[in-house]
Amino acid sequence: MSVPMLNKMHMNGYDVLSVSNGPWRVCTQGDRLGSFDTREEALAFAASLPGYRAPAGRPARSHQPK
Repeated sequence: MSVPMLNKMHMNGYDVLSVSNGPWRVCTQGDRLGSFDTREEALAFAASLPGYRAPAGRPARSHQPK
């Protein structure tokens, strides 16, 4: 039994990753944007995209003293 190996990088806010020497993928947390044969192709694609910032969660509730 082999253990999956994860190679992961970040470029412009996107994840660039490969699992067990499979294809390189460019992703956000919820979407896969592309799949590539080489790391260089995936990094070039991520570099060509506009910068990505994950949407902010709910604003924190502020405590109002009574």
